[in-house]
Amino acid sequence: MLGGFQAALAAADPLKIVGAHLPKTLDARKGRTLVVGAGKAAASMALAVEQHWPADAPLDGLVITRYQHGLLTNRITVIEAGHPVPDKAGQKAAAEILKRVKALTANDLLLVLISGGGSSLLSLPADGIGMDDLQALTRQLLKSGAPIQDMNIVRKHLSAIQGGRLAAACRAPVATLIISDVTGDDPTHIASGPCAPDPSTYRDALAVIARHGADGVQAPPAIHRHLTRGAAGEIAETPKPGDKLFKRVENRVIATAHASLQAAASFFQTQGVTPVILGDSVTGEAREVAKVYGALVREIRNHHTPWRPPVALISGGECTVTVKGNGRGGRCAEFLLSLAVDLNGAPNIHALACDTDGIDGSQDNAGAVLTPDALQRAAAKQIDAAKLLDNNDGYGFFGALDDLVVTGPTRTNVNDFRVILIL
Repeated sequence: MLGGFQAALAAADPLKIVGAHLPKTLDARKGRTLVVGAGKAAASMALAVEQHWPADAPLDGLVITRYQHGLLTNRITVIEAGHPVPDKAGQKAAAEILKRVKALTANDLLLVLISGGGSSLLSLPADGIGMDDLQALTRQLLKSGAPIQDMNIVRKHLSAIQGGRLAAACRAPVATLIISDVTGDDPTHIASGPCAPDPSTYRDALAVIARHGADGVQAPPAIHRHLTRGAAGEIAETPKPGDKLFKRVENRVIATAHASLQAAASFFQTQGVTPVILGDSVTGEAREVAKVYGALVREIRNHHTPWRPPVALISGGECTVTVKGNGRGGRCAEFLLSLAVDLNGAPNIHALACDTDGIDGSQDNAGAVLTPDALQRAAAKQIDAAKLLDNNDGYGFFGALDDLVVTGPTRTNVNDFRVILIL
């Protein structure tokens, strides 16, 4: 199973894929190239640009990545900042990016490197909004289990740089390379679309907050006032689809979850295992998705339909966890723990679930592996799997069994990777 995960990561490795998508350099007599970006893959994308860029061609820039995700670069500065909750380091770097972008001329080129995590890393609050308020609302949305698309609708309307505003601030042509971490791979949702047209509105942002109000989401007064003024037309909207500014902007998605799933499928095929891709856009509560998968596993195991074992069920996407306990489990660990409880020790079933960025939630693991004897080993340690699941503590369960997968930062991100191996 780890081999499949490694194949999936390789398909989204910036050092392997960015070079083929770089635009042609401008004539040095006409202009220069400025590189900016944000995301968990920002440092590795920047390094890949440097490795493929001619030494005599003008190039400089600034990208923002998560703490402990930096790399040593020569021409492009890498700044580390807060994720998933934004911080002042990201705010300062985002302000510098916007300043540099505004200084470009029509003869220059802006190369933008975008990947998952950019929404919090590229945080430059709009006028009148403080970082403290933005952090508070972000924490509430994260805890509520709000889908990333909902979160980004709000973020775009609280930002001076996201929702297409970075492209709008630039007079130069814009080439954006994107590693997608969202279902559907729409650039407007990836890192809150700094260079993409935004179809959402201030009214939509207010509706998101109201929709998740029962889950504890309440906008601080300054944020509510800003969104209300925007909905009333007192603050300019984000650039919309069809805006002529996007005629000089290209948004190119260069890595996706589905491409990584296909790479994993090829690996399992070489091992004599039938690969079945169940989709790259699986969403919903992680524990409930696991129950659906458990039913499919039993059908295959007991009746050899619709596929005969050995089979690898492969899927991606981004499930959510509505936090009701105080455990340390991310969505991958929660998925596996729910699957373990559902399968109840069924033999010959193995599973792996990992976030391709190397971090499942806020802990130090990418995810975990599930073995057929996991519940038996847990019982021997007097660990109650169902109780830990209720406490959202998948990390505690798999940590106690020494079944966590720890990769360290992968410096890419194409969302979650799951495989269930039926032997």
